Amino acid sequence: MNWNNFEFMHPQFLWLLLVVPLIGLWFFFNRKKDTATLKMASTKGFLKSESFISKLKPVLYGLRLISISLLLVALARPRIVEVSEQTKTNKGIDIVMAIDVSASMLARDLKPNRLEALKIVATEFVNQRPNDRIGIVVYAGESFTQTPITSDKRIIRNTIENIKWGDLEGGTAVGMGLGSAVNRLKESKATSKVIILLTDGVNNTGFVDPKTATELAVGLGIKVYTIGIGTNGTASFPYAQDPVTGQLLFRNSPVEIDEELLKYIAKETEGRYFRATDNSKLKAIYQEINKLEKTEVEEFKYYNYQEKYRILVILALFLIAIELALKHTIFRSFI
Repeated sequence: MNWNNFEFMHPQFLWLLLVVPLIGLWFFFNRKKDTATLKMASTKGFLKSESFISKLKPVLYGLRLISISLLLVALARPRIVEVSEQTKTNKGIDIVMAIDVSASMLARDLKPNRLEALKIVATEFVNQRPNDRIGIVVYAGESFTQTPITSDKRIIRNTIENIKWGDLEGGTAVGMGLGSAVNRLKESKATSKVIILLTDGVNNTGFVDPKTATELAVGLGIKVYTIGIGTNGTASFPYAQDPVTGQLLFRNSPVEIDEELLKYIAKETEGRYFRATDNSKLKAIYQEINKLEKTEVEEFKYYNYQEKYRILVILALFLIAIELALKHTIFRSFI
């Protein structure tokens, strides 16, 4: 028996068990009244007549107390509850994360750099979306679908973990990144379609105009949340590679983010624009998006009750029957 699933339907009746000891005391103090008495001048002739059976008469009281206790517990309706659950997703959401992987994403104003900070936060976001399909688009001077929309979160997590700088041409083609993300969602049958577009710079290359990609998103009913990542002021950016060691060389440069463009994209698609100036704000932004885009999940619970009071009633009636049988047979001469 799994005691975690055991319960009483009417536990208030268990308070009546406190009366059982009082009934026991009443039986104890009134036990002599149940035995017939005979007044005699002397009882010397009966001193040796007490038998072993007569000493067992209190057993009848014990049977009666046990029977009362069992009936009181039965009134409380003990039962075992087995619960089975089923969930149904009523509102599925398809999400594409368009991630800037230009060289500037290696800037060190977020720790250890912008790209690595994003990968940590994006993975946490994926883990919080168990019922949604997610795809990954990366872009720099060109765009590329890293992973099509899928419900396999293991694939998404592996994709995010393996995102790195240097696989695409240099530059920041915001329009191409957004266009590729829109293209991933154009055949989606989901009730809600969302793009999370992250960049740390200005649209400076690519053959797709960001505003044209925005119009496509609006026509397909796609909501775009835009994130500008980078501190205010200056940050340590990579500007060259050491010809001998191949290591990146860094220097402080002004942070330039086209916030007007990002705000325009968000407004036109009924999304929101966020600015992530440090690790904590970046994490808070993804948590906020997670709250804004909630998947509606309906949960069904099925209860199966196994009533256990019947066996207690049967046992109580059996003990009462034994008491009556003993009372009118073996103990008949002593009552």
